[in-house]
Amino acid sequence: MRPFVYQRATDAPVALQALAAAANANNPLTEASIQPLAGGTTLIDLMKLGVMRPATLVDINPLAATWSAIDLDGGNLHLGALARMSDAAADPSIAQNYPVVADALKLAASPQLRNMATLGGNVLQRTRCSYFRDVSYGACNKRDPGSGCAALQGFNRSHAVLGTSQQCIATYPGDFAQALIALDAVVEISGMSGARIMPFAELHKPPGDSPQIETTLAAGELISGFTIAGRWPRSVYLKARDRQSYEFALASAAVALDMQAGVVRDARIALGGVATVPWRAAEAEALLKGQPFDDGLAQRAADAAFADARASQHNAFKITLGKRVVARALHQAAAMEI
Repeated sequence: MRPFVYQRATDAPVALQALAAAANANNPLTEASIQPLAGGTTLIDLMKLGVMRPATLVDINPLAATWSAIDLDGGNLHLGALARMSDAAADPSIAQNYPVVADALKLAASPQLRNMATLGGNVLQRTRCSYFRDVSYGACNKRDPGSGCAALQGFNRSHAVLGTSQQCIATYPGDFAQALIALDAVVEISGMSGARIMPFAELHKPPGDSPQIETTLAAGELISGFTIAGRWPRSVYLKARDRQSYEFALASAAVALDMQAGVVRDARIALGGVATVPWRAAEAEALLKGQPFDDGLAQRAADAAFADARASQHNAFKITLGKRVVARALHQAAAMEI
């Protein structure tokens, strides 16, 4: 790991000023010289690998005094960005009213990492693509724009089948983000110009022609919280992976249903492990709404969720697996007693 300067922010204005000053001095297409540090469970790994080489880290953990609250007030859930994953996963109000959120957090990483990692940092974690994380591979458009994508012709078993481009097929690795996008969460963002709110679905950018630009955050901005409107007690997160502990998804589904007398009144489906960004399966949701739930409907919805999937040489199995995960998650949600 290369030398770096460590700064500890005393409050949000100090942190935002430090990040904004550095952002203004840098070309946004080059490696950032300053990064915020919270749990550090992704950032420190990438620094050790030489993928990220910040000159300065700004420790934002002191902001937890105001940015770590977990509140269920008036039927809406607010999650502070500096709340630890383990705290949110263990919160009884989340487990009761948003089991898809609790499940997604519990199935992520390891207990030790969940005790360190923050919710805000989790949604911004970077891909586990081996060609991105191994700097001995020169061709990676995320790491070095214009250099190519080694995964296109390389070993791409773990790569995406949805949202890909000729510039990048790297998979978004997280779990929590699928629950957020399925439940129409909004994300609260703080910067030197003030606070703003936007749909969580607008946070991540598909790779397109610029895979190195992964989010719509402006330079110097920080995520300060998330809000989910309403309650979704009939919801699940199902994750298929190579092993049952500390492993990223090959395919996952966040599903939430509103049902009455066996009929689906509303449906939310998000996919993980198969797409370049947290992926909302809108076509599958539309097919479910207003229909009596049965095996055939679940399968048709699963097929619709992967209608636009495009496999590479080694990952065609993800399409079949993903359909099975969606159908099973729908069955599990429909069978819940609430």
